[in-house]
Amino acid sequence: MSRTRLLGAAMLLALASTAHASSFVVTTDTVVRGVAASTNATSDASSSLRDDKIVRAARDDAASFVASQGAIRGVKLESAFAHIRQQAPTLQASDAQLAQAILAI
Repeated sequence: MSRTRLLGAAMLLALASTAHASSFVVTTDTVVRGVAASTNATSDASSSLRDDKIVRAARDDAASFVASQGAIRGVKLESAFAHIRQQAPTLQASDAQLAQAILAI
């Protein structure tokens, strides 16, 4: 094999490994940002509603909701969801995130 071909193959290999590493970094950064946003929403909800009686009363329903992956939705939990969303209308959290926040209190 000529030196030119060897040099070309080495350059292609170097470029391919660089592209693979950078795509891994982008994927990892995206996943980490998503988890951080979810954690922030959960912690914001739990810290501001720690002493709320409606939310505290929904703990058992929240545990059932989380354990059943959303299949069991108790009356107290639905009331707590409505109350939380009324108190914090800009909070962008799913029902699952809110249930986890209620359990974290």
